Amino acid sequence: MEIKVLIVDDHKIMREGLRFLLKDKANIQVVGEAENGRDAIGMVAKLKPDIVIMDIAMPDLNGMEATKMILNDHPGARIIALSSHSGKEFVTGMFKAGASGYLLKDCAFDELFDAVKAVHAKHTYLSREITDVLVREYVTNIHQAIEDGPEELSTREKEVLQLIAEGNSTKQIAEMLFISVKTVESHRKKIMQKLNMFTVPELTKHAIRMGLTSLDI
Repeated sequence: MEIKVLIVDDHKIMREGLRFLLKDKANIQVVGEAENGRDAIGMVAKLKPDIVIMDIAMPDLNGMEATKMILNDHPGARIIALSSHSGKEFVTGMFKAGASGYLLKDCAFDELFDAVKAVHAKHTYLSREITDVLVREYVTNIHQAIEDGPEELSTREKEVLQLIAEGNSTKQIAEMLFISVKTVESHRKKIMQKLNMFTVPELTKHAIRMGLTSLDI
């Protein structure tokens, strides 16, 4: 089964070079070329390619917006970004748009061929440099989420939260933890303020998400 490929790049020499390199590969047919994102949208509708090799920085309509529009109308198409840009705004932008692969233009041709095969098989393909960019972005987002997230509960507050989630009354919790009812109420208030949650169902769901308890209890 042939893999139909559309090449989208605003530089003619790049399009011709890719076509030349791909034409002798078994099971790959280059069905067309487009010089910008807007032309690519029309050609995808007409030619129904399996894979679109998409540049990002192009006049008239860039690769990110073109990717969104193409996948909106043709969700079965698979997009591989092939760009000289490795900045996180380009990489994350293309994957948010729906791309299935991302390579840099200085990659070896064999890597592009591997990417076409992998993406056609419904896998995601990232060059090593792009993997590094995404991992750094992921780690940064985790750290930011921790910094911006709710204040961490103390060990005692986690104990109280679990017991609340498991349906115990304030008095029962006080007896179980050997503390006063007033202290339990103080913990409850602090828990609600830290989590910005003020009902038992909300607290119960949060306790389950934290792994403090489960619905099986």
